[in-house]
Amino acid sequence: MATAASARSRPSAISPIAAGPTPAPVRLRLPAPTGPHPLGTVSLHLVDRARVDPWQDSRPARELMIQLWYPARATRGHPPAPWMSPGTVPFFEREQGIPSGTLLLPTTHAHLAAPVDHGRRGRPIVLYSPGLYGNRSLGTVLIEELASHGYLVVAIDHTYDADHVEFPGGRVETFALTGDIDDALIAKALAVRTADTRFVLDQLTALDAGHDTDAERRPLPPTLAGAFDLSRVGMLGHSLGGATAAAALRADRRLRAGIDLDGSLLAPVTTGTDRPFLLFGSDPGPGPEDPSWDRFWISQYGWKRELALIGSTHTSFTDLETLLPQAAPVLGLTPSQVTQAIGALAPHRAIHAQRDYVRAFFDLHLRHLDNHLLQRPSARYPQIRFIR
Repeated sequence: MATAASARSRPSAISPIAAGPTPAPVRLRLPAPTGPHPLGTVSLHLVDRARVDPWQDSRPARELMIQLWYPARATRGHPPAPWMSPGTVPFFEREQGIPSGTLLLPTTHAHLAAPVDHGRRGRPIVLYSPGLYGNRSLGTVLIEELASHGYLVVAIDHTYDADHVEFPGGRVETFALTGDIDDALIAKALAVRTADTRFVLDQLTALDAGHDTDAERRPLPPTLAGAFDLSRVGMLGHSLGGATAAAALRADRRLRAGIDLDGSLLAPVTTGTDRPFLLFGSDPGPGPEDPSWDRFWISQYGWKRELALIGSTHTSFTDLETLLPQAAPVLGLTPSQVTQAIGALAPHRAIHAQRDYVRAFFDLHLRHLDNHLLQRPSARYPQIRFIR
């Protein structure tokens, strides 16, 4: 379970210990999603002209990038999407200490602007919010899994508290929060992110009605209109993104259910809601429970459950869970250093459990499909501990 300090820190880096380049670059890969649907994806540039940017008051409007992931009707002629926006790759390499060209970042399993498969009455929606100093790419493993099982997932980059965000035309905005990362700054970030989330929900309503909300009016998949079931919307987030899910759920009744992946909470979020919420944390070890989760649990009067992923760390709830072990031999990381970063649990077991329990939660509360996974511990998942 993340403490308040760890939940506010930068995500663990893919940091080389030995700096020597490899003879040939190594391609990193993401695990394939398990659902029956092929995937499409498209990014949108959204501008909220009702807000001056709260982190950069020289900008007269709040700008966001979001990425939609969805079941695709067909993928032929639509190239696979990169894991990370190309213009941000040099920033990522520099910040992580990766020599340029040493690693080839993954390609996703989604196809750019592929036509949307609506399903029978539109797709249930899940919003994704990354951690502080993180970006939407870091949640791709979970996002693709949900989309492959019929969800329309909307990943949000929170500009200026993200490490880097690329906008159309190649402009890249980087982390701009100044001062100590204390409760006051986190409270402001949560308020900004909550407003971001509510604005994105407004834009989804417009997209579903057939309006192109992209600031450059770039072509969207022609079948996007009508693809959203706005009566079934949930939210998922890691670290500060998990706190964002809880805060947004309190602020907007359009959100029906939420998951916090290992993120500490602040008041008033700790007072809970009347809607379902899952606390899903890293290995608590021998230490005490995060007191903010205790306060939330007492006050949460909707459906609730708390799980722990045994043998994991805070970073295990990001794509670094699978990418770091692949990169380690190239970058000179020892097995003990990899374990320190992502825990002792085998990556495939960590990812399998996260995917299945996250999907079981949204299936139960957005689709009314109960596979009973959240009712009691399962012998199939010894890595999952039911805390309460």
